[in-house]
Amino acid sequence: MTGLLFHVQATDPTTFALMALVLVLIAVAACLPPARRASAVDPRVALRAS
Repeated sequence: MTGLLFHVQATDPTTFALMALVLVLIAVAACLPPARRASAVDPRVALRAS
């Protein structure tokens, strides 16, 4: 992995923070479409179906 980090220390706090932010943004982007679809369903219809 060290060979892939050009002029960046693997233990650099900025690198950790940036990667954490990127992972959070990816997780939020992955969760938004299903959450929007789920919020559009009428609760009575969803409860009746189950």
